[in-house]
Amino acid sequence: MTEPADRFYESQGLRLHYVDWGNVSAPPMILVHGGLDHCRNWDAIARELQPHFHIMAPDLRGHGDSEWAKGSSYSLADNVYDLTRLMRFAALKDAAIVGHSMGGMVALAYAGTYPERVSRLVVLDGAFLAGSQAAPIAEQMSRWIDQLDRIDEHQESTFRTIEEAAKRLSTRNKRLTAAQALHLASHGVRKGADGLYRWKFDHYQRARAPYRLSPDDYAALWSRITCPTLLMWGDESFLPDPEAAGLLAHFKGAELQKIAGAGHWLHHDRLDVVLAVLRRFLDARAASSSTVSHSGITGL
Repeated sequence: MTEPADRFYESQGLRLHYVDWGNVSAPPMILVHGGLDHCRNWDAIARELQPHFHIMAPDLRGHGDSEWAKGSSYSLADNVYDLTRLMRFAALKDAAIVGHSMGGMVALAYAGTYPERVSRLVVLDGAFLAGSQAAPIAEQMSRWIDQLDRIDEHQESTFRTIEEAAKRLSTRNKRLTAAQALHLASHGVRKGADGLYRWKFDHYQRARAPYRLSPDDYAALWSRITCPTLLMWGDESFLPDPEAAGLLAHFKGAELQKIAGAGHWLHHDRLDVVLAVLRRFLDARAASSSTVSHSGITGL
């Protein structure tokens, strides 16, 4: 299958989008993207694993081709609820879930809430805990209000062409090839009535509401996860090493794979290595058309 089918479902009155890669007789897998991203950032992974899994990749609320939530702070709990709605809509009793960045946090929270509904869990650079000392609530409130005001006054970036948007993505991740950047940009922007392209995501995603889960809440959810769990981390990521941060202690039995020469976007920076690790962990046979290098994996 070269292109997935577009599908829609509803959650809290929002029309949410996902792509379905077919192969419905195979075990289900859900790919959850990170913040300010979109479901088509998984295409290279999905194409390789599609012969072995029925893959679905949602656009989180406020991202991609899903509706924006007006007057919302896009909480992690809302995204977890959306995932329950997708599972119900697609009639999935359990599924393997792979999440990147914020999508990894959503996947972890879902698996901790419903351990019996997840067969395997993989998190790409998305397991982290904020500092345990929260700011006083008045400071959190005022900071959030200031953020909302700044976003309200923010002038959206515009691009005359998709190629311009692709160049912007390349400045954020120097490892992207021109083809990767163009693919991500083509699915990440929307053309307006004025002929200019703008990012599809809602900029209100950036606001950090004061009613967030605490580090203890996250740790409590992680401790409930019962399925085989794999954390992946790039050794050049801006997020801390999960092992050095002591995160593995919060899981019943999670393993960690460190990927050399990769930053936050592991599956873009070292696609071959990430696919090799995923195939091993998910027990998927390598597609006959693929040649995968195992160089760059540490901890195997």
